[in-house]
Amino acid sequence: MTLHIVKADKIARITLDRPPVNALTIGLYEELAELFESTKDWDDINCVILTAQGNRAFCAGLDLNEFLAASVEDDPARAAIVRRMFSAVRHAAMPVIAAVNGPALGAGAVLASVCDIRLASRNATFGLPEINVGRCGGGAHIGRLVPQSVLRMMAFTGQPIGADEALRVGMVNEVLEGDQLMARAQEIAEVIAAKAPLGLRLGKASLNEIEFMPVEDGYAKEQGYSTKLMATEDAREATRAVVEKRRPVFVGR
Repeated sequence: MTLHIVKADKIARITLDRPPVNALTIGLYEELAELFESTKDWDDINCVILTAQGNRAFCAGLDLNEFLAASVEDDPARAAIVRRMFSAVRHAAMPVIAAVNGPALGAGAVLASVCDIRLASRNATFGLPEINVGRCGGGAHIGRLVPQSVLRMMAFTGQPIGADEALRVGMVNEVLEGDQLMARAQEIAEVIAAKAPLGLRLGKASLNEIEFMPVEDGYAKEQGYSTKLMATEDAREATRAVVEKRRPVFVGR
C-alpha cells in the first residue's frame, strides 16, 4: 500500500509511502487523484494533512525508471493524469496542509505547492530539476508562490532551495525541527477542524476561484459566497457564539 489514511477528530492524515524516496508512478498519480476527488464526500472531515513516510524525501518527483520506459506517444495521456492529480489536491473540498518532511523535488515540489498551507522540516528542500532530465514542468504551480526571479533560477539551474530560503520567498509558511513538524501540522489542523464545515468548504472554493481575478471582480465573487453562507444554520450559530462568548456548535448545514 502506497497511501495510508487515518481519520480522527475531523482531521484526515494521508501519508505517502513508497520507499525509498516516495517517487510518483502513473498509478500513484491516479490513486492520489481519486482519493482527493473523493474528499467532496468526506462529511466528517474538515482538514487534511498530507505528509510522507521516512526521512529521505517528502517526494522525489516522477519515477524516472517508469518515465524511461514510456514513449513519446504515451506522454499526452500521462500528462493528463498528472494534471488531474494536482487539480484534485488543489481543489480538495477542505483545506490541505502539506507537512514536508524532506526534499520535495519536481512533482514533489508541485504536490506541496497545490496544498493550502506548507510546513517544512529543517532538512526540506524544494527543487525543479526537470531541466536535468530533459523535461519542463512545475512553473505554473510554483509560480503562484514565488517571484519569477526565484522560479527561473530554480527552473534553469535545476538546483533546489533550502527550507529557510523557501520561507523567505514565501513558498512555505513555517520551518520547524523535524521532530516538531507533525505536532505543528496537527495543531494547525485542529484549529481549522473546529471551524464551520460549510464555511471551510465555501471559503476554499471562493479563494480558489478568485485567485487570478481582478480585485473588484474577485471581491464581488467572494461576497456571493458569503451570501450563500449567510443562509446556513452554521453561519448564524457562529455569529451567535461570538456574541454570547461561547464555543459554537456546528451541524454542517
